[in-house]
Amino acid sequence: MKISFSSQAFLAILFAIIFQSCDSNTKKNNSSSNDSTTVEVDSLTHSSDSSGVVAKMSDKNIKFLWRENKYDSNLKAEVNSIVLNEDYIKTISEPEKAALALVATFVGNECEWDGAVKEDRSNLKCKILWALDLGYQCSSKHKDFLRQWFKGEPKILEELENCPTIPDGATVQSTFDEINLEVKGNQIMVVSKINAINLREATSLTWTETDTYELKGEELQRISKVESDKVQSKLEVGEG
Repeated sequence: MKISFSSQAFLAILFAIIFQSCDSNTKKNNSSSNDSTTVEVDSLTHSSDSSGVVAKMSDKNIKFLWRENKYDSNLKAEVNSIVLNEDYIKTISEPEKAALALVATFVGNECEWDGAVKEDRSNLKCKILWALDLGYQCSSKHKDFLRQWFKGEPKILEELENCPTIPDGATVQSTFDEINLEVKGNQIMVVSKINAINLREATSLTWTETDTYELKGEELQRISKVESDKVQSKLEVGEG
């Protein structure tokens, strides 16, 4: 494909083109998801003697994130944008919130500086974390919440030490096409469809990541993290 437009509008329109081919299927899947509500079975209650906090989960299948094309009057073009399941967020359990927040930490999700960028890069506002009420990307509120839930996972704690602050518009960045969540028993499975672009090399990658967690007491353990083969495509970009 041949793309020609101003550099300011480049990224938004580029993602719209990349996701255009899968948008129809995404909308169909989203429609099916909206028809099904959370299925509650025997609730699992886990309490901690030290904190007295109770975590509850029920079996469910949820489409948490999808994309839709929306017209942007400033760009005068349709832009492929992230949509979140706001109804689900209103009733989300803390373990599910932690699982989604961890996945979202390392993949872009419409992250923009809230005002002028601060020297310590502490004001990056990302769509998922903000919707989950976890503050700015890599903030103390964000990382402390995850450290509490994954305190028995040294590898995850180490990953959080390298928390990325990459805004939309970066030369190399990734984003979500879709996120689905399933809870069964005391396990949470998050399946993400991810797209990444490298403007310098004019390439894009797509893959699926499946993260499975198990709730034990008031902690989450990551049971597995599986990535599909990555499919690379070449982008032809022209200046105009």
